[in-house]
Amino acid sequence: MSNRKVNDSTGAVHAGAKREKPHHALTEPIVQSATYTFADTRDLCEFMDAAIWGNADGRVEYGRYGNPTVAAAETRLAALEGAGDCVLCGSGMAATTLTLLAFLSAGTHMVITDDSYRRTRQFCRTFLKRFGVDCTVAPAGDYDALEAAIRPETKLLVSESPTNPYTRCLDLQRFAEIGRRHKVKTLIDATFATPLNLRPLEYGIDLVMHSGTKYLGGHNDLLAGAVCGSEQLTGLVRKLLGMMGAVLAPQQAFLLIRGLKTLGLRIARQNENGQRVAEFLESHAQVERVWYPGLPSHPDHVVAKAQMRGYGGVISFEVPGGLEGASRLVDAVTIPYIAPSLGGVETLIEQPALMSYYELEPEERLSVGIKDNLVRISVGIEDADDIISDLEQALAHI
Repeated sequence: MSNRKVNDSTGAVHAGAKREKPHHALTEPIVQSATYTFADTRDLCEFMDAAIWGNADGRVEYGRYGNPTVAAAETRLAALEGAGDCVLCGSGMAATTLTLLAFLSAGTHMVITDDSYRRTRQFCRTFLKRFGVDCTVAPAGDYDALEAAIRPETKLLVSESPTNPYTRCLDLQRFAEIGRRHKVKTLIDATFATPLNLRPLEYGIDLVMHSGTKYLGGHNDLLAGAVCGSEQLTGLVRKLLGMMGAVLAPQQAFLLIRGLKTLGLRIARQNENGQRVAEFLESHAQVERVWYPGLPSHPDHVVAKAQMRGYGGVISFEVPGGLEGASRLVDAVTIPYIAPSLGGVETLIEQPALMSYYELEPEERLSVGIKDNLVRISVGIEDADDIISDLEQALAHI
């Protein structure tokens, strides 16, 4: 594809792709190899010299350091994100944890916002603590508290936008400015948005992360994670990936490339479905509150409207009747599947209190912001009228 600017759907199909591929194939070949060979000792030594100086031109000697199919997926995603480089990992949590480990060490400190994925916060507050890394949790959207939490030893500011599950949206320019003012790197998990709805790097964010399992793959059939940013910063993650081994398999990379090609179509439909379902839920007497950035009632609607091209397909809402009322609703739907995850073509529904915080007592869940009457739905690409009709009949069961 030429360097001229194209629309998002065209970019999702073609951005970063080589026009000519091996064997004249249209699709990216799956290179299923764990190791790579050399013609002779001279070939090996020339490669090692080139690798030392960073001139190996994508050639590697072992599958833990790279793979042509994975590299093709990385190039495509970097182009979509407007990044200098992309590093793909075996899961979203692999991408998150490797990035944190790449920038943090004993005696350093990080700040993360409270409405972030539970396993990310858990890793920061328990695992990293064992290695002498301190973590402060700041309220999402409270920029004064965020800045006040920064110390001389702070190395990272971390958040999601939109967040999980309350879809809070950060003022990314303000977030980035706080980081620059204190010489602290910023990391945004933009899984809920995708590069088609939001590109954090455009607002000065240093690194953007995605769980490719979700919207990017789009079919609930792969695990993948991505970190995008400048080659200087992602290089630290790539080096650690080679040591830790949390690599993406070539078959998964192929599926991710396939998913990216339809991302424009899927996101357009899920943006539309999300808005319609959110508006329906907010108008329904059996719904107490709806969390969706596309609604004027959302606390970050103004910020989201200024930054985002669309608001995605994840909606959280509260219903009467506590945990039991939410369970009756979830059990009564016929189109959504009860399952974790999000962003796929099928609509999924869950109760965060049970799916993600089951072992905690209600008071403990509430202390981390999770209400027993909270329901999260990730709308798929089904017809919005059918999803709404199904939710309407299910709400009658509360």
